[in-house]
Amino acid sequence: MDKTHSRQEAKMHVGVQGIGTSTKELEFLVRHGVTHMDASVKGTQPETLMEHKAEAEAAGVSLEMIHIGIPRSITLAQDPQRDKDIDGVCKTIENAAEAGLRGLNYNFCILNHQRTPSTQGRGGSSYSTFDFSKYDNDTLSDAGEVSREEAFDRIGYFLERVIPVAEENKVQMACHPNDPPAPVLKGVERWNYPIFDGLKRYAEIVDSPYNGFNFCCGVVSEGLDDPGTELYEIIEYFGKRKKIFNIHFRNIRGGLHNFQEVWPDEGDVDMYRVAQTLRDVEYSYMLMPDHAPSHPDDTAPTGVSGRVRQAWAFQFGYIIALIQAVNSEK
Repeated sequence: MDKTHSRQEAKMHVGVQGIGTSTKELEFLVRHGVTHMDASVKGTQPETLMEHKAEAEAAGVSLEMIHIGIPRSITLAQDPQRDKDIDGVCKTIENAAEAGLRGLNYNFCILNHQRTPSTQGRGGSSYSTFDFSKYDNDTLSDAGEVSREEAFDRIGYFLERVIPVAEENKVQMACHPNDPPAPVLKGVERWNYPIFDGLKRYAEIVDSPYNGFNFCCGVVSEGLDDPGTELYEIIEYFGKRKKIFNIHFRNIRGGLHNFQEVWPDEGDVDMYRVAQTLRDVEYSYMLMPDHAPSHPDDTAPTGVSGRVRQAWAFQFGYIIALIQAVNSEK
């Protein structure tokens, strides 16, 4: 075969979040073939970040990103504290650059993550679930009533301050969409509903190669009527524009207003097709588990920063196998 007509091999790789750099945690990752991570860290000073990075590197794992919290003063537009806290985010960007990190994952949530009671899954596992018919949507949150336009005003105020700093320091700012997307939850109009339009608008507020997404396949699917047919076009759109800096590689059953977060092989989205799409847009970063099904046997061993879910082992192998599969196509 003429190799000039072969597909370019995907550079994407399996990753993880929500885990630290202790010996136990790193051995857990290495056992399962995980080569890159978004680490839980003890602080964001450059020397602390470099310490975590060195610990991971010694085990053969690349610490690429960390997750940072966005203070409520910023999302709720509480002045004058908002400006002080934005300065703090800018300092974290500078620290990340000094430590050699590629990017920061974050959420801009006026209303945080919302769910209804979990539902039973296969083998005694539990699925995180949202069923709007069982959701208390009459009680306002501490944010009160917030329109979509007001939400984007607050987002713009934030991005216009932090993205120039990110550009100067060459640090990718990867925003995770609000979970779940919906027209209005507890008085708050979600900025990422309709999902495709919301993500486009977010990316265009400050059009920069350092303003993009921690693209969650699950959350984007949650905002669609038929994720099994609609998701791939959205991935392709943002992937071609190099606006995807990280992937939460998870599946759901259902769609807008009623879904379960299930095992990746049993949901409505064809995850193999997702991997093919990511390969074709030359996505080159992490694919990581997110919101894995849980089980009572999940544990938090000594020296580990969070619960090590059995599901992660399955998902790591699943992701690695899909990357190998799409790379085997000629």
